[in-house]
Amino acid sequence: MLWSDPENEPPKELRDTQAMLRRLSLFLALAMVLAMIVLGLG
Repeated sequence: MLWSDPENEPPKELRDTQAMLRRLSLFLALAMVLAMIVLGLG
């Protein structure tokens, strides 16, 4: 965190990256649940 940064306002790139990471983690969680179900049935 630099002194020159405005307070509580992350740059757009950081916000986009965080949003992408949230979607990616949600997708990974759903894929893991689906894999568990498939392996359990198989």
